[in-house]
Amino acid sequence: MLRKDLLRVSRAGGGYQPQFAARADRPLAARVLGAFADHVGESRASLDDALAALEADADDFKLVRGFATLCERDATFETQAALPPERARRIAFEAAEAVGVVTEADRDRALARAADRLGVEAGVLDDALYADRESRQVLAAFDPRWTPDELLDQYGLSLAQTALFDAVEVRVRSSDPKALVSAVKRLGLMYEVCRTDAGREVVVTGPDHLFRRSRRYGTAFARLLRSVAKTADWRLAATVDDRGTERELVLTDDDVSVPGVDPLADPTYDSGVEADFAARFAALDLDWDLVREPEPLAVGTRVMIPDFAFDYRFGGFRVFFEIMGFWTPEYVTKKLGQLADVEDVEMLVAVDESLGVSEEIEARDHRAITYTGAVRVKDVVDALRRYEADLVAETRADLPDELRPEADVISLADLAAERGVSEDALDGVAFPDHERVGRTLVRPAVLEAIASALDPGMTLDEVEARLAEDDLTETSAVLSRVGYEVVWEGLSGGTIRGTD
Repeated sequence: MLRKDLLRVSRAGGGYQPQFAARADRPLAARVLGAFADHVGESRASLDDALAALEADADDFKLVRGFATLCERDATFETQAALPPERARRIAFEAAEAVGVVTEADRDRALARAADRLGVEAGVLDDALYADRESRQVLAAFDPRWTPDELLDQYGLSLAQTALFDAVEVRVRSSDPKALVSAVKRLGLMYEVCRTDAGREVVVTGPDHLFRRSRRYGTAFARLLRSVAKTADWRLAATVDDRGTERELVLTDDDVSVPGVDPLADPTYDSGVEADFAARFAALDLDWDLVREPEPLAVGTRVMIPDFAFDYRFGGFRVFFEIMGFWTPEYVTKKLGQLADVEDVEMLVAVDESLGVSEEIEARDHRAITYTGAVRVKDVVDALRRYEADLVAETRADLPDELRPEADVISLADLAAERGVSEDALDGVAFPDHERVGRTLVRPAVLEAIASALDPGMTLDEVEARLAEDDLTETSAVLSRVGYEVVWEGLSGGTIRGTD
């Protein structure tokens, strides 16, 4: 983004169109980059003089200053002096007060006295007095991120962002609507997804728009443009408050692109509530996969994109999940209207308890989960368990009454994965050739061989080594089945003995 005073915009025909740099401006961009590179080790004043000379030759001085503003972000200016300027001024002013400076000669005597006190030459002190002034600072390093072509691209993006400062509403069509909506939510903006003849359009406003037109979200709109411009095909139209006059700003992928250097990493989640829930849910070993921002759902003539979806791993069943954490009455009314229009899907809605609308959500055939501060994962899991009973029954119906695995030893988890069902679906299945030992199926011959190989007094390490030969890890369950138990000997381990 650029300072507002560097904005170049045309208002021809009632519009509001940024005046982008053209290909013909590439030499000027290169000269600005060159001016910075050539003045490393020199004062800022010297660099400013060189840039002023470029402004005099350019058609628009704002273009030069825009390029220079972007270049300055990669420049390092330092105060270079033999003495700290603040200390030099303090000692010099004390000497000047003692001398009583009226003439140039008085000044020289004061500097000589101060220099003697500091143990330096008077000229060294004089140089240090105001070395920290901006014009006296030295360009210590310049490490540009951009080539001249990339500087043109970055200027175009920054200029367009500046033009969006005074936007009150933005309407976007993008080839990546999911990424667009994610960016909108992350910036704390309000949005609707509308269907138009040209495709889905995301209409973005700030929360204050519910009450009044506000220009305070212009910075967020400007930041949104960067996410929009990263996609291949997009169009943005904005309503701009131009000093009390509404004008339309239109941008497309032909106008703005993002230079392919130093991209900014985007956070994964839109809010702390969502991030906290996702992290805790992912730590559980459940039969549900959490999907971030799934496909849009039709809500009348518009669409909504829920925050999450839960996909059951053993079939094409999906439960959508929306977290309602914004509590203006207007927003709640709007969200409830969306939920009322969502049809033929399963939906869980976590709703901040302060909103007091859980009963209204339930009335719309969705399951409400109230929360305060953070969504309780247990409450969500309990809600998902209600679906699992029917889902397990459906997958169980597709299994035979008996299964005869070929392996001598196989865990129920591995067998369930092979059959594409949950472990719970195997609970009603018989295994004539195997015994269930804990959560593992084992042929009786294997158990007999293990029983023969074990003797009372064997260490637990020896026992576990023997069980590992048959890929058995549930030591306690196997020992119990063959008539042994562990006698623990403090922290040093244990031995086995018979239970008969």
